Amino acid sequence: MSGTVVPLHKEPTPDPEPEAGPVTELTVVPDPPTAPPVPLWVRSGRTVRTALTHENTRTAARAMARHSLYLAGGARIVARRTWDGRTAARYERMLRAAEAAGNHEAAAEWEERGQRYREARHRRRMDLLHSPLDAAKGVGISAGMGVGGLVLLGVAMAVATKDPGEVVTPLMAVVRFIDLMVTIVRVVWGPAITIGPFLALLALWSVGAHQHAAPQWALPPNARSGEGEPITPSIVVKALRDLGVPALRKAITEMGDAGASMLSPITIAGCGVEVDVTLPSGVSTNEVQGRRRKLAENLSRHEHEVFITIPEAARTVRLWIADSGALDEPIGPSPLVLDDTLTANYKTGKAPWGQDLRGDAAAISLYQRHLLVTGLSNQGKTASLRALALWLALDRSVQFWIADLKGIGDWAMFEGIAQVLIEGPSDDHVIQATEMVEDAVEEMNRRIEARRQDPTIVFEPLVVLVDEAQLAFMCPVKTSYVTEDGKVKEGAPYGGAKATSRYFMAVRKIHNQGRAVDVLMWQGTQDPTDQNLPKLVREGAHTRASLVLGTESQARMALGDKAVDGGATPHLLRQGLDKGTLVVASDGITIPAGQASITVRTHFIDDEPAAEVAERAKALRNGVATLRVVDQVEERDALADVAAVLGDEPRLRTNEVLKRLHALAPKVYGDQWTNDRLKGLLEAHGEEPKKSHGVMVVHRDHVLRALARRDDEGSTSAA
Repeated sequence: MSGTVVPLHKEPTPDPEPEAGPVTELTVVPDPPTAPPVPLWVRSGRTVRTALTHENTRTAARAMARHSLYLAGGARIVARRTWDGRTAARYERMLRAAEAAGNHEAAAEWEERGQRYREARHRRRMDLLHSPLDAAKGVGISAGMGVGGLVLLGVAMAVATKDPGEVVTPLMAVVRFIDLMVTIVRVVWGPAITIGPFLALLALWSVGAHQHAAPQWALPPNARSGEGEPITPSIVVKALRDLGVPALRKAITEMGDAGASMLSPITIAGCGVEVDVTLPSGVSTNEVQGRRRKLAENLSRHEHEVFITIPEAARTVRLWIADSGALDEPIGPSPLVLDDTLTANYKTGKAPWGQDLRGDAAAISLYQRHLLVTGLSNQGKTASLRALALWLALDRSVQFWIADLKGIGDWAMFEGIAQVLIEGPSDDHVIQATEMVEDAVEEMNRRIEARRQDPTIVFEPLVVLVDEAQLAFMCPVKTSYVTEDGKVKEGAPYGGAKATSRYFMAVRKIHNQGRAVDVLMWQGTQDPTDQNLPKLVREGAHTRASLVLGTESQARMALGDKAVDGGATPHLLRQGLDKGTLVVASDGITIPAGQASITVRTHFIDDEPAAEVAERAKALRNGVATLRVVDQVEERDALADVAAVLGDEPRLRTNEVLKRLHALAPKVYGDQWTNDRLKGLLEAHGEEPKKSHGVMVVHRDHVLRALARRDDEGSTSAA
C-alpha cells in the first residue's frame, strides 16, 4: 500500500550562502555601567542633614533656645533685684562706679548712704529679737478685745430681742465665717499648688523676654539687628564699653550696672536724643571722637546718625543720636517759598537757612559778617549761598555785586537786583571779577574817608559775592602792559595766594576794613586747599560753612582748628547723600552752649522758585539797571591799535604784536585773536604780514599805508 506523506511542520529554510566579498569585523558595544545603588545609611544621613540645616529647623531651634534662656535670664534678673533689695550690693556697686570714674565726691556720698543702710538694717534685725513676744502680746490682746466686743454685741442683741440665745450669735457668725474661709482654702489650695509654679515660671519668662535676656544669635531678626531700637542708658553704656578703649572698658566693667552713672538724663532733641557722658579718669575725649563709626554701630545706627561734640564740662562728650533713618527724610521747602509776604532786614533780621539736627529752625544773621561756603563739587554750595542772597535781596537797601565764575545761569535771576553781574568761567571773566573786587576796595576806601569827615553817615550795605572763587585764586594770567619804549612787561598776577596776587590782596583789604562800612565779601569755593583758598582769606571770614569734604585737613581749612577740635566733622558727611548739609562755625547762628559749630540741613530753593523770590525782590526795588560785564564788548579800532603797539618799531613778529594787543585791551584781544585773525585784518585793508628771515612779521609802514588808504576811502565816501 502506498500514499503521500504530508509534513505537518515546515522545515526551516537554510540561510543563503553569503556572497563572496570583504569581511567586516563587528564591534560589540558593552552596555553602559549602572551606578551602584546608594546605601540606605547614606540616604538617611543626607535626609537628616538637610532636615537639621533647613532654615525652618534653625528658626525652631533658635526659638526654643531663646525662650529657655528668657526663663533663665529672668530668674537671674529677679534674683539680682532681690539681692540688691536685701543687701548693700547696690551701694557697693555705685561706690565702685564713682571710684572708677574718678568722682571721689560721689564715692564718699555713696559710702555714707551705704553705711546708713547698714545701720538701719541692723536696727531691724535687733527688733526681730523682741518681735515674737511683742507679737504674742498683741495677738492675745487683740483676741481678748475681739471676743469681748462680740460678747457685748450679743448681750445688746439679747436685750433687744429678749432672747438669751442671741448672746452667742455674733461669736457663732465669726466661727462660721472662719469655717467658710477654711473650706475655700481647702478647695483652692490643690489647683493653686499645681498652677502656682507655672505662673512663677511665666513671670520669670516675661521679665527675661522684656530685657532680651538671651544671646544675640537666639534673638529674632528684628531684635538682632537692633536698628531703630530706642536708646536707653544700658545701651549707651554697653556701646561705650565695647568701643575698644581699654581704660574705658576696664572702668565700666568695674562699675557693673552702675555704668549708667556716667550719663546725664537722656533727653529728646529733635529727631533724636542727646546725652552727656562723663568719661572715667584716664580716658580722653578724642579717644571717643576718633571711634565715631564704631560707637554708631554699637548703638545700632549709621555713622552719619551719631554726632559727638565737646561741651564745656571737663572729660565730657555730648552724644546726639538720631532716630534710625530720620536724617534721610527731606526737611521741607524754605519759608521764602511758602510765605510770599516775607521780608528781610539786614541789620536785625536772620535768614531762614534750614534746620539743625534737632529739627529746630536754623536762622543766621548776616549783619557785617564776611561769609565763606566751601565743600566738594555738586554738593549744594551754590544753592546754600544763593538762599542767603535771595533772603537778603528782600531788603531793598542791600546792594549786590556778583561774579558767577561757573557761568551756567545759577545767578541769572539776580539781573535787575545786582548792580554788577559777571557770568562765565574763562580767564577774562576772572579778570573782570578781580577788577570788580578792586572796585569794591575803592568804594570801601571812599566810604572810610567819608566816615572820617562825618561819623554819623550811614551807608547802604554792599555785598560783593564771588561764586567758584577757586578759579580766581588759581588764575595763571598776569597783568601785562606796554612800556614807553614799546616793550610788553608782565606785572602782578591776577590769581595766586601771595601778596602779589591782585585778587588775593583785594579780598584781604575788604576783610580787614570792609565790615566797618558795610562792604562785605561772600565767597563760595570748591575742594579747599592752600592754593585755591589761602589761609589769610579763609580766616578772614566771620561765618565759615562747609559741606561734605574729603579729609580732616580740608575740614580744618574750611572751619578752623577750634571747630574741628570741638567736634565739627564735615569730612564725615556722606558725599551725594548729605547734599545741602552744612557744618557752620559762626557767631551769627545760635550754637548750643559749649559747642564750636552746628550742623544745618539747608532748604533747597530750585531755579524756578528762586526766580519767583527774585521777582518779589525786584518789585521792592522798583527796578535796578544791572551791568552785565560779560555782555560788554569794548568797541576798538583794531587797525589803529596795531599801529599803536608797533610804536617806532619798523617791524615786529606777529606773535609779539598779538601779545601787545592783549596787554593793551585784554577784554577785546583775548584768546580769540590769533595769527590768522591778525592776517585777515591786514588783508582786508590791502596789506598782509610778510616773512623776514623765515618769521612772519608786521611792517609798520604797511600798517600806516593801510590806515592812510582807509582814511582816503572814508573821505571820498563822505564827499
